Amino acid sequence: MAPDAVSWRERVWSVARGPLPRPEDLPSRADYAELPRTWRGDLVAGVTVGVVALPLALAFGVSAGVGAEAGLITAIIAGVCAAVFGGSNVQVSGPTGAMVVVLAPIVASSGVGTVALLSVLAGVVLFLLGAARVGRAVGYIPWPVIEGFTAGIGVIIFLQQVPSALSSPVAPGANALTAAVESAARAHWPSAGVSAAMVLLVAVVMIAVPRVHRALPAGLIAIAAVTTAVAVFDVATPVIGALPSRLPAPHLPAVEWTQLPGLTGAVLAIAALAAIESLLSARVASTMPGPSGETTGPFNADRELVGQGVASIAAGMFGGMPATGAIARTAVNVRSGGRTRVAAIVHSIVLVIVVYAASTVVGRIPLAALAGVLMVTAARMVSPSVIRRILRSTRSDALTFVATAIITVSFDLIVAIEIGIACAALLTLRKFAGMGAVRRERLPGAPQSCDDQIALLRLDGLMFFGAADRIQQELTTIRGVKVIVLRLSQVQYVDATGAQALAETVQALERQGVTVLLKGIRPEHLPVISRVGVLEHLRHERHLFTSLDAAVAHAREHVRRSAHENATNGRDDARP
Repeated sequence: MAPDAVSWRERVWSVARGPLPRPEDLPSRADYAELPRTWRGDLVAGVTVGVVALPLALAFGVSAGVGAEAGLITAIIAGVCAAVFGGSNVQVSGPTGAMVVVLAPIVASSGVGTVALLSVLAGVVLFLLGAARVGRAVGYIPWPVIEGFTAGIGVIIFLQQVPSALSSPVAPGANALTAAVESAARAHWPSAGVSAAMVLLVAVVMIAVPRVHRALPAGLIAIAAVTTAVAVFDVATPVIGALPSRLPAPHLPAVEWTQLPGLTGAVLAIAALAAIESLLSARVASTMPGPSGETTGPFNADRELVGQGVASIAAGMFGGMPATGAIARTAVNVRSGGRTRVAAIVHSIVLVIVVYAASTVVGRIPLAALAGVLMVTAARMVSPSVIRRILRSTRSDALTFVATAIITVSFDLIVAIEIGIACAALLTLRKFAGMGAVRRERLPGAPQSCDDQIALLRLDGLMFFGAADRIQQELTTIRGVKVIVLRLSQVQYVDATGAQALAETVQALERQGVTVLLKGIRPEHLPVISRVGVLEHLRHERHLFTSLDAAVAHAREHVRRSAHENATNGRDDARP
């Protein structure tokens, strides 16, 4: 059956190559080859992840402004679709904190009704990115940028929960820090104290339960404890409210074509965030050890984008929100023994059972309890040990981390990543530029009287656009010599700008009467050096050497011959 499936996928791909992913990016029976060996672990992991995901799905939906129902639907639908179509065997997808940070201001400005449409459109973009095979681009994001981005998201999520934690709502759409300060200033006591006590109880339970046993669902236990206490003591507090007892029928979101131009920026931001977060989560999961110590193996980055695109499209059609790979739930899956996609599918089934059997109970959960869960989750996203390692690494990496985190909290997530990458690139460029150097060396062999007319210069490092101008200036400032021997064997890289700078330097020196000899051009550098015209500016084609001794011998002979010619010309000029 497997060969038939492969040939069918190849036929489909051959008919329509453009918009479709490649055959290896489509589901196949091979995805479940390990299931006969791992099904028990997958079943246990799926149930565990489903229990852990329930409070997070509800909380993220409420925090984004789309409601607990949308968060739950997204976890169910996106969880199944991403598991089947995605590129990771262990990735668990659904609503995440990073997406909440992006969606909250969009909901405040454009309304809840646009979220489903944004999810579908962003899913289409993700699908096309996967089909275009750009999934590997996430590997170019530096570690300090990733950690700064993660820390900034953690701070934003924590601040966003302050109004719910104090039962002091503020106008939607405000900056997270501003909203938190305003909420604290307008809080009504002692009702705010009751809500704060719920948050504190949730935090205590979530911290204490793992110390008893790591397999226990700390978040669910904390919410159950608070909900029970509220019911027993008849505490008046905002709750989730009514939830549907069944999943809605899928349908395409209503489209107002006049709105589409204004939603383009939001669609691209959501797609970019979903791609980055999902690929980073899958990459981390691929090296994460399970209970037996074995890792989950590699993942297909392009197929992961295709799967996340399908997941967001499907979630939007069911009235949900954009989804991404969730590192917290994925980590629980791996550590609980999940090894195939069945674990993520079981997680969605567990959430479906909640919808059909326990929606009334779930609707009584206090919003403050959900806020407490997210506050603890956000606090765990900011790792003091990771921050210390980055700050102690290098000055440029520390600066990149701090800049990314501050911009994430203050402005925009996607802008933060762009500026973080730009900052890292510029600082790295500056470091690489400093690696290119010109060093003057002593001539080999016994000293000779003509040696003061010869300069042996060694070029090290990188001859590229970042260092070309400085190296060119250093070379052209050499004075008082007849011949310059340039050793190029230690040059690691040459780009067109570096080769052009070398050509201009050779031309300028030759015009000044200084003969330039080139030694040790690497074979991989010769094409660009030849095409740019470096060799054309040499005085003679024989001024290209592979041996240093031969180059120095030629330089000495050239100086002696030049001195002899000058002496001869001087005698001729002295005759009457």
